[in-house]
Amino acid sequence: MTDITTKTTPTTRGLIPLPVAAARALLLAGGIATAASAFLAWTWTSEFPGDLTVYGYPGGLQWLTFTAGLLTTLFTLSLYGVRGLGWLLPARNNAPLALAALGGFGTTWFTVIAISTNLGGVVNLEPGAWIAAIASLLPVLGAFALPQEGVGEDSTKESLKAYITKPDTIPTPQPLAPWLERATITLVTILGLGVFTYGIDTEYGELFVGYLIVVVFFAWALHTAGLMDRFSRLVAHNRSFTLAMGFAAAIAFPFTQTDDHYANIGVNILIFGTVALGLNIVVGLAGLLDLGYVAFLGVGAYTAALVSGSEFSTFSGVQFPFWASALTGAAASLVFGVLIGAPTLRLRGDYLAIVTLGFGEIFRIAVNNMDGESGPDITNGPNGIPSIPDLNFFGFNFGEAHDIGGFTLGRFANYYLLMVLVMAIVVLVYTRAADSRIGRSWIAIREDETAATAMGINGFRVKLVAFALGASLAGLAGTVSAHVTYSVVPTPYQFAGSTPPNSAFLLAAVVLGGMGTVAGPILGAALLYLLPEKLVFLQDKSLLAFGVALILLMRFRPEGIIANRRNQLEFHETGQLDVPQQTTLTDEPATVTKAGA
Repeated sequence: MTDITTKTTPTTRGLIPLPVAAARALLLAGGIATAASAFLAWTWTSEFPGDLTVYGYPGGLQWLTFTAGLLTTLFTLSLYGVRGLGWLLPARNNAPLALAALGGFGTTWFTVIAISTNLGGVVNLEPGAWIAAIASLLPVLGAFALPQEGVGEDSTKESLKAYITKPDTIPTPQPLAPWLERATITLVTILGLGVFTYGIDTEYGELFVGYLIVVVFFAWALHTAGLMDRFSRLVAHNRSFTLAMGFAAAIAFPFTQTDDHYANIGVNILIFGTVALGLNIVVGLAGLLDLGYVAFLGVGAYTAALVSGSEFSTFSGVQFPFWASALTGAAASLVFGVLIGAPTLRLRGDYLAIVTLGFGEIFRIAVNNMDGESGPDITNGPNGIPSIPDLNFFGFNFGEAHDIGGFTLGRFANYYLLMVLVMAIVVLVYTRAADSRIGRSWIAIREDETAATAMGINGFRVKLVAFALGASLAGLAGTVSAHVTYSVVPTPYQFAGSTPPNSAFLLAAVVLGGMGTVAGPILGAALLYLLPEKLVFLQDKSLLAFGVALILLMRFRPEGIIANRRNQLEFHETGQLDVPQQTTLTDEPATVTKAGA
């Protein structure tokens, strides 16, 4: 591997005036010392969660410091050109070193500060904590002393930006054998399942915050290193296999859990992710801002509650099998989608958003008043419809624990596996619709409705299909949600609230995860559900936290965490992405400043 610091391309000086050799030595020594410090005692009392009082064995947040130090060391060894590690830095830049060092520094110093705050002062810190704090600072100093490559002589003022942005060019890798590509995807899937499982299994808020620090910085480091782009190419070549591996990992998740509470978190993430994926059809593909989408989830849930045999249902003698109640809920939501969309989809922009917001509030107020006093006795008013019985498929009772292959699956794990099946159906419908003629029409309407209409696309009909399809998918997820929660009440089905689901939550999940993608809304729903669940202090301030997150996202990554290629090209200059340079007919470089310009 070529030594990054000896390339002949123009360089900028590091932010800290140190020789390159000294900077690299600081990185390597700091990474090793950071990992080793996790084996020391950081406090004298076990009152701080995780028991950080043991010498020779890390506990709690110390494992995150160890992981961060180990990864920083591997990146640094790649910088030295160690054989077998060159693939870690395909972009040949130093930004991943800075981000990896910041990840270890952040989680270590957060732990030290948390110990001092929770236990009442720095006197509760053992020498190991001070050693860890100093050790985690060394790689940060070393990383910011390294020069940045290929950013030009006149960019000294932006040298800090060079540490945290993507490189201009990433060498095209040699093609791998098909079996090796699939083996790589399998390995990444297993690692992803392990990281996700660890995040859900975190038992206290401090551990989850440390987990977030490490995951965010190292995901950022992998992105700036160019590894994300290389993996995206593998996924593009093996889409069907990648999708199959994703569902295999989802099915394997409940078998990794010993506490059914974590399976409950998983099933709720899948429910909200499915609904967000349906909203992605309306917002991400068709470009229609729907602020009352959660009402369709409520229509499906109430429909399933009415026909599933609850003794509090108006139709208490009616009990459909699940497949029939699921189709009924989806059909009811589809009908409501058509009834609401037909008179309103001739509106555009803010006017359409206001009308859909009104529909969501009308639904909540209507089901709240259908109690036999303020209106017809259908939904039991504010009390909702409780005592919804568990599903039973061919003698398999979803409400009971079952032993499968030596693993015990509880109630929520059973529903989680059912929701994986529903998610597979929704993903299939979404992908087939997005790749069809109607999907291309949605994109044309989203980009420029006037131009699309001039080309012969019936804008009203196309938007109505998107509205109806998105509503039916939300209704399908609502039928499962009704059985998981045992009851359906009108409280959650509002525009905004402290707990999901609500329309603001679903819209934020789509925008945060990445509009127009399959994995984006699911990832967004997972993040927005996990954060309030794990961080109790955020539950009353979730809207504030979501708002701050969206502002930061719009500033630094407007295309979302998982970017749709078209949106990514629209929001960034050509040089910031790994796209072929445009040339003229004479093969001279074209003067293109904006992608697609």
